[in-house]
Amino acid sequence: MRSSSFSALRGALTGSPRRTFRATLVLALTAGLAAAVPAAAEATAGPARSTTGAATSADTASGLAAKPYMGWSSWSMQSSSYPGLNPDGNYSYLTEANVLKQADALAGTLKNYGYDHVNIDAGWWMDNNWKPGYDQYGRQTPDPVRFPRGMKAVADHIHAKGLKAGIYLPVGLEKGGYGDGKLPIWNAPGCTTADIVYPDLRTTNGWDSAYKLNFDNPCAQKYIDSQAQMFADWGYDFLKLDGVGPGSFKSGDNYDNVADVAAWHKAIAGTGRPIHLEISWSLDIAHAADWKKYSNGWRIDTDVECYCNTLVSWENSVNDRWNDAPAWSRKAGPGGWNDLDAIDVGNGEMDGLTKAERQSYMTLWAINKSPLYTGDDLTKLDSYGLSLLTNKEVIAVDQNDSPVARPVTPVGDQQVWGTKNSDGSYTVALFNLGDSPASVTADWASFGFTDAASVRDLWSHRNLGRYKSSITATLPAHGSRLFTVTPGGTRVATTGYEAESPDNTVTGNASVATCDSCSGGKKVGNLYLDSKLQFNNVTVKKAGIYTVNVAYVSGDPRAVTVYSNSGHGTSLKFPSTGDWGTAETVSVQLALKAGSNTITFASGGDYSPDIDRIDVPKSV
Repeated sequence: MRSSSFSALRGALTGSPRRTFRATLVLALTAGLAAAVPAAAEATAGPARSTTGAATSADTASGLAAKPYMGWSSWSMQSSSYPGLNPDGNYSYLTEANVLKQADALAGTLKNYGYDHVNIDAGWWMDNNWKPGYDQYGRQTPDPVRFPRGMKAVADHIHAKGLKAGIYLPVGLEKGGYGDGKLPIWNAPGCTTADIVYPDLRTTNGWDSAYKLNFDNPCAQKYIDSQAQMFADWGYDFLKLDGVGPGSFKSGDNYDNVADVAAWHKAIAGTGRPIHLEISWSLDIAHAADWKKYSNGWRIDTDVECYCNTLVSWENSVNDRWNDAPAWSRKAGPGGWNDLDAIDVGNGEMDGLTKAERQSYMTLWAINKSPLYTGDDLTKLDSYGLSLLTNKEVIAVDQNDSPVARPVTPVGDQQVWGTKNSDGSYTVALFNLGDSPASVTADWASFGFTDAASVRDLWSHRNLGRYKSSITATLPAHGSRLFTVTPGGTRVATTGYEAESPDNTVTGNASVATCDSCSGGKKVGNLYLDSKLQFNNVTVKKAGIYTVNVAYVSGDPRAVTVYSNSGHGTSLKFPSTGDWGTAETVSVQLALKAGSNTITFASGGDYSPDIDRIDVPKSV
């Protein structure tokens, strides 16, 4: 967990620079709770359902999130101290004028490439001192200085550009909306804010800025219904629900917001308007089935923004995603996607990244099929940033029907990721996450095929010709390449060896365990504290360097030392498979002699992945 602290009303950031979050909500709502204000006219949602600016491509529930959404979000610029972005105080960038300026720029530059969402993030109901406002029903109401014409007028303008409008809320009943428990709930006779929370006013969300809703009382659902109907009547197409747990660096019963997400799902359906529900942040993967059931997308990680004088930085926390994304790779698909957060690659100076880092950032998001929403100033995109955001071949990787990519090698400084496409080709990405230039090689055997393959470079739009068994690229620090590889040969013939075979040797704590997803229904686990699994009698006809595919299970990224025969081996970190019941595969390079060999997996003093099987090519 990365932590930070803020002075009152989001003063200077102190503590670890590695991570912060929407902590402004805490102090504004605990240091001085705003009294409920008289209702603004637009905040009193009535029974009529507005059809103004209705969405066109997602007007039925089945059409929501058929593909990862694309667009723009306000938070990256709101949260930055880049000169001139927030002239009236922290987070002051968020205004009607700025949102509409970005909407106009989006329509003029990126809309034709699929970017069609304009998402308003935290603060639309806060003044520049971060003091919140609520209507007589305990619902957030727009700040009249930030949004003088109200939120419906903003959505109408966005829709007039052929775009979709998004809005934001933290989960729970914000403390300022409680109103001493005496506020009525809209369209719920007899219900008050006291009825919808617990008597002890237990808090919830990532900042403890709200009271936890008690869904044992039907009034709580009515409150969510009233918020959803308000957004529907304003014409919004997208809602980001933030601070959701388990996740948001919180755990325990008070921070279990699955019921809240389910209530929002139900409430949105009740409005009759298709509204995409995105939940945030660092969601607990153990609840992935809940997030998939009730939402259209889920933030898998902490904020990408650095909360510094640029929008992001490589170390804080763009590069975290290479470690964290693999666990979620099998959770995404039509209807719900893994959200890696904003893609801030459009202006090098403002973004705070090198060109190589910007390309790698965009590459990783695309192969993970993350929503592609930039937080850049769209009126100031530089030519390189525009080329990244509008590369149709890379966008197609994000939007096509192939599975989310995974690492096919262990996850060190140099990595290879890939996935098989529906036409039989492969999307292959090479990354150098090290701080100096390095060569990275993708071996065709890692993908299960052999002989020459045709390679196309997606960033340069060039066909590179045929490569016999692999492709190698020398990459700058934090650099990448992205290819489509079309096999021209045959599948690699391999011999499989099961980890649980009685021919193998297990020592230390290592033991055979049941594994439903494993090839033989079993695996070898408990590889920790100097435990080993040794595959015996691994036979090949010819000496050489072999690409050995290792099927394994690991609920988190774990290292294991792998070696053949009497070699000393190398410690390799295997990416998470998402849980302890799912098997995935990475490939390792091992020198084998002609005849019989041993291949050993040793934990050393640490905890290592469980091993399912290995597949060894019959020839090199």
